[in-house]
Amino acid sequence: MLFSRQMYTLLKAGVPILRGLAGLKEATHNPTFAAILGEVLADLDSGRELSAAMYRHGTVFTSFYLSMLRVGEMTGGLDNVFLHLFHHLEFEKRTRDQIKTALRYPGFVLLAMASAITVINIFVIPTFAQVYGTMHAELPNITQWIIAFSSFTVRFWPLILAGMVALVVSVRVYINTVPGRLRWDTLKLKIPIVGSIVEKASLARFARSYALAAKSGVPIIQALGVVARTVDNALVTQKLEQMSEGIERGETILRTAIATGIFTPVVLQIIAVGEETGELDSLMQEIAEMYDREVEFEVKTLSDRIEPILIVGLGILVLILALGVFLPLWNIGQNVMHH
Repeated sequence: MLFSRQMYTLLKAGVPILRGLAGLKEATHNPTFAAILGEVLADLDSGRELSAAMYRHGTVFTSFYLSMLRVGEMTGGLDNVFLHLFHHLEFEKRTRDQIKTALRYPGFVLLAMASAITVINIFVIPTFAQVYGTMHAELPNITQWIIAFSSFTVRFWPLILAGMVALVVSVRVYINTVPGRLRWDTLKLKIPIVGSIVEKASLARFARSYALAAKSGVPIIQALGVVARTVDNALVTQKLEQMSEGIERGETILRTAIATGIFTPVVLQIIAVGEETGELDSLMQEIAEMYDREVEFEVKTLSDRIEPILIVGLGILVLILALGVFLPLWNIGQNVMHH
């Protein structure tokens, strides 16, 4: 992100690309990125274009980033492309930071709950089980279930831990496959509360990227193909590729957008107006800003919406443990008083 901003400033000031990259290579404090810039400089010296030189470092520069640089080279507006890319990356970073901040408190609560359950299962419940065993008292069903679960955990915890690790690794491997990624991204959109944020963030990224590509002179079909890979959701990518195929067959943008089923009626109206007036790129920017505002609002209220669910879940957990552990003591006390 900072590299894009610095490149815009240098190119706008008329500094040649080679001298600008050499200066940034010397100024950066990241040795890995400095080495990458050194290799890019060497490729430029050998006669390659900037986008071709950066293409060799696809793990750092995304396909969208490289596509936009190619457009900037063809149109002669490389400085403006770097500025647009800076704003694009800044928006994505701000969104990710907001989501991380909103999920920090719920994450701590879930971690505390998991730690408490582990400690209670391993240390507390076995002690109560020994006490109840010496009393030869008839235990309620809920207590028997809790003791059985605790005994299973204590006895087979290595297998449980290995099973959890194997499950996590298997899920990660499956998600890295094409069908697995599609199924996971489809599931993410259906998760309550979070799903709408993921969908709107993906559509905001699409609208912003499309507006940037269109303003830079990329043809609509090529723009959709490039932008589809920036949304970071396989299902939305698939829908956008279907849009591109429909437009290539001669269908209107509005009809293909309706067929995807991922755009709201308001957005479809804006697309219809943009298609009629020929100002789809500027209106797509409006759509991006609209989705940005919705995502920002939902992210800010995310913690407030998750908090009641966590409180209810924590309350139910405490209730089950309290009933399971103390109900036998209550019954024993009642019997003693009765006798």
